[in-house]
Amino acid sequence: MKFRERFLNGEAEFDEIFDLTDEWSLSDEECTLREYLGLTAEEEDVWISESDEALEMLMEKEKTQKEMIQTGEGKR
Repeated sequence: MKFRERFLNGEAEFDEIFDLTDEWSLSDEECTLREYLGLTAEEEDVWISESDEALEMLMEKEKTQKEMIQTGEGKR
């Protein structure tokens, strides 16, 4: 399971992304960092063009929306 999926499921803290980035940069992986982390193109763009904090805010928003849908709170 990639970082994005684990984060959105509440199984990973955002700061884990930095360790995984280091792990990817030291590995022989042929995939992009975005693929390695499981990020969407939009998330990657926000991270590159804005900041770590902007990516975290976007992902937190996605996580909250997902939780609302799963609990039925998003169906009003």
